[in-house]
Amino acid sequence: MAAENHISTVACVDAPALVGQALSAPALRVLRALEAGGLEAWVVGGWVRDALMGSAGHDVDICCSGTWQESKRVLESADVRVLETGTRFGGITAVADGERIEVTTYRLDGFYTDGRHPESIEVAESVNEDLARRDFTVNAMAWHPERGLLDLFDGEGDIRRGVIRAVGEPRRRFEEDALRMLRAVRFACRLDFTMDPPTAEALAACAPLLDAVAHERIGHELDGILATGHGGDALLRYPEIMCAAIPELAPCRGFDQHSRYHAYDVYEHIARVLTVAGELSFSRTDGGDPNRAPSPSLMWAALLHDVGKPRCFTLDEHGNGHFYKHPAVSATMAEQIMHRLSCGGKLLRDVCLLIRHHDRPMQAERQSLLKAMALFAGSDMDTRRLMDELFDLKRADALGKAPGCFSYVEDIECMRAMVHALMDAHEAYSLDTLDLKGRDLIAAGVDPGPRIGNLLRRALKGTMAGVVPNRREALLAYLHL
Repeated sequence: MAAENHISTVACVDAPALVGQALSAPALRVLRALEAGGLEAWVVGGWVRDALMGSAGHDVDICCSGTWQESKRVLESADVRVLETGTRFGGITAVADGERIEVTTYRLDGFYTDGRHPESIEVAESVNEDLARRDFTVNAMAWHPERGLLDLFDGEGDIRRGVIRAVGEPRRRFEEDALRMLRAVRFACRLDFTMDPPTAEALAACAPLLDAVAHERIGHELDGILATGHGGDALLRYPEIMCAAIPELAPCRGFDQHSRYHAYDVYEHIARVLTVAGELSFSRTDGGDPNRAPSPSLMWAALLHDVGKPRCFTLDEHGNGHFYKHPAVSATMAEQIMHRLSCGGKLLRDVCLLIRHHDRPMQAERQSLLKAMALFAGSDMDTRRLMDELFDLKRADALGKAPGCFSYVEDIECMRAMVHALMDAHEAYSLDTLDLKGRDLIAAGVDPGPRIGNLLRRALKGTMAGVVPNRREALLAYLHL
């Protein structure tokens, strides 16, 4: 596409704001310092895209005509601190008034022999050449307070149309850097955009290239997709790339569950559970927050809660499908998948707990709920949050089945309310929450030793059964001490 075909400008009278979004004072200071040193500079990337969408940008990226050494010299002469953070790719970080601004030279990328990074870069002659090597049109725009908006590839139009479109030939973009495929999905989910048809076709065709990308980078992008709350859309709209990212999902596609409780195959059920969990996490009516990203542990658990079903499938003599022990198998697989993707230890632990117990039978009855709470008890575990997420997962699971299962949501919410009441009343569900400690038993005359633990467990059992209140004096009396 010729650069001249899609150039638009914003009149100088509109500067220094873009669609009402003003550049921060520190970023403007860096831009002015570069220009005072004889370099041409533009604001590029996400700040420009978000400003055109009416959102306040946070991270500011600037590209300029100088090499990183020239930019460093100019900025330091203007008393701006510089960090040599990405010099291999022509970048530095300017720190002005506590704000970090990435500054990168106009560049052309060399060959991508590893499907992720260019083997070499060279300084480009103009910002036009720099924009032409970027990934998507919505990210390939530049803005300057006086020169206005430089939009070579109609990124502004794609924003209006709600489309993610690769710059230039989509296959070439993905062959250069296979991780761009997951980035495309992330942007589509985050912005609630559709994929340009040629870009979508290239996405499906090039999905196997993701095998060459480091697993931790894939995990990072999947985190970003799930954080949008629209991971279910990603599964349904872009199954090839999502199954390339997590190959264990592929056997779920088209896997008929042969069950009157399920209206969808395993893959579509997972997608619908993920969609419901994401949507309800944003709904104030359901206790969600539209301004906060969904819980990572809930989103990962929704994504992987039934990944083990194809391995557990049996068909009885009546043609009914069963998936015995699939929560345990799915939890084991989730642990392997998340470890491979370099997910954090606590996140992995919480996700596997949620998956392992997502199908656990529970009743709106004191002892049943306290026993469930005990499964999520520990010194570094947030039991209330995890129980809420277990109910969120159960609720989404029920709403992702056949309509006959929807009524279970009422039972789930009744159990949630009871759990909150139990916790607010400081009922015991673990030794940590028991209002009786070993030192209390020793003070009451019990000799240190195994008997201490036995008595504490007996007291816990009694209070969970409702036989004795969770109060120190009452528990000592119950133990006849």
